[in-house]
Amino acid sequence: MSGIRGKNTKPEILVRKGLHSRGYRYSLHRKDLPGKPDIVLPKYGAVILVQGCFWHGHDCHLFKWPQSRQDFWKEKISGNRNRDTIIREELSQRGWRVLEIYECALKGKSKMSPEKLLDQTCFWLKGQEKKGLIKGKS
Repeated sequence: MSGIRGKNTKPEILVRKGLHSRGYRYSLHRKDLPGKPDIVLPKYGAVILVQGCFWHGHDCHLFKWPQSRQDFWKEKISGNRNRDTIIREELSQRGWRVLEIYECALKGKSKMSPEKLLDQTCFWLKGQEKKGLIKGKS
């Protein structure tokens, strides 16, 4: 587990590069915000959280409960889910709009094209929705 990166993951970098190429400017992993969001866009009052499907227990084809140490993993992933909920609420209370992008939108059998993912992300950024979710195709 020590080899698992918490930031600068491939999905996160793909989203960052795509946003930058479309003219969006942002800061990364701001320590003054709850959960140190992956991408912070102050101009839009928005943060983007790029979530790994396994670590955040997303209900998709990329998530499977491990067969070994089941109690450990259930506690670990449930803790991550609970922390995610608290972080989203704290960000919202501070006036930030929150977009979650799950890994399944970027890889696996349900992935969407990078252009479509970025189109959806930019559409959300320009809108007024407080919360957003982008996941793989069903």
